[in-house]
Amino acid sequence: MNWQNIADGLVLGLHIPDGFLSAPVALIWWVLTIGALALAVQRVGVELNERQVPLMGVMAAFIFAGQMLNFPVLGGTSGHLLGGALAALLLGPWAGVLVMSAVVTLQALLFQDGGLLAIGANVFNMGVATVAIGYLLGMPLLRTFGGKRWGLMLIGFITAWLSVMAAALLTSLQLVFSGLSATVVFPAMIFVHAFIGIGEGLITVAALAFVVSTRPDLVSSLAGFLNKEALQQPVDKRTIGLVTFVGLGFAALAALLSPLASGDPDGLERVAENQGFLERAMDAPYTIIPDYTVPFLGETPLSTIAAGMIGLLILFALMYGLALVLRGRSSDSRTRS
Repeated sequence: MNWQNIADGLVLGLHIPDGFLSAPVALIWWVLTIGALALAVQRVGVELNERQVPLMGVMAAFIFAGQMLNFPVLGGTSGHLLGGALAALLLGPWAGVLVMSAVVTLQALLFQDGGLLAIGANVFNMGVATVAIGYLLGMPLLRTFGGKRWGLMLIGFITAWLSVMAAALLTSLQLVFSGLSATVVFPAMIFVHAFIGIGEGLITVAALAFVVSTRPDLVSSLAGFLNKEALQQPVDKRTIGLVTFVGLGFAALAALLSPLASGDPDGLERVAENQGFLERAMDAPYTIIPDYTVPFLGETPLSTIAAGMIGLLILFALMYGLALVLRGRSSDSRTRS
C-alpha cells in the first residue's frame, strides 16, 4: 500500500489552496467571514449553556478527525465529511460556526491544508454556509415533522447533502470570479459533489442517530423537540464528563482509522486536475505538519495517526477553553445587569 498516496488524498477537498483565488476575491470573503465570526462570538456569549461547553470541544475534535476519513465516490474521486450541518443541528448556528471555523483554520495553519490567503473563503464555504443550511433549513423542518426521530434523520440527510452542494457552489463562484471558466468549473464541481453529499448525509444521519439514542438532553438544539423536559433538569456533570470522554474516543478512533482513507483525489482536486488548473496551486510559505504527516515520523501510518491525534486534541482544548471564556463573560454580564 502506498502511504504517500493516502496522505495526498487527505489534502485539498474543498480546501482552496493559494493561487486558485485572485486577491480581491479572497479579500471579499475575508471580510464576510470576519463579520460572521464576530456575530457568532457575540451570540455564543449570550446563548451558550453549560451543556454546550464540552460539546463544542468534542464536536470540533470529531469533525476534524472525520474529515481525515476520505471515502471513495466514483471515477477515482473521494470525498470526506464537512460536518457543518451536523454541528448546526447539535450545537445551534453560532456555536456551530465557531467550531467549523476553528477546524478549517487549524487545517490551514498547522497542516497546510488550504491556503493562508484563502482561509476567509474556506471558512465561509465550509463553516458559515454549511452551518447556515443545517440550521436555517433544518430547524423549521424539524418543527414541521413534530420532533419525530425519523424526521430528524431525514432532515439530517437532506441538510447535509445541501450543505455540501452549497459549499461546492460557493467554491465554484469564487473560482469563476477569479478568472476560471464557468462552463468548466460549475458542471464538474456540482456533479462530483452531488455524490460526495450522499456520503456526508449518511455520516450525519449515523451521528444524529447515536446522539438521539443516547443523550439527546445534552443537546439544546434537539432537546426542545425530542425531550421537552430535558433542559429543565439539573445538569449532571458526571454524565457530561462521560459523554465528553466517549465523544473524544470516537474522534480518536477516526484518527486511528485515517491511514485507511481513500488515496483518490478529493472533489476540488479532481476537478482542478481534470480541467487543467491544478498547477495554479501555490505551496505554503512554511510547513509544520504538511499533508497530515509528522516530519520526524516520515510517510507512515503512524505519522498520519499522530497528526490526527495532535489536531483533535488541539481543537478540543481550544474550543473547550473558548466556550468557558465566552460563558464566563456572559455570566458576568448577567450578574452585573
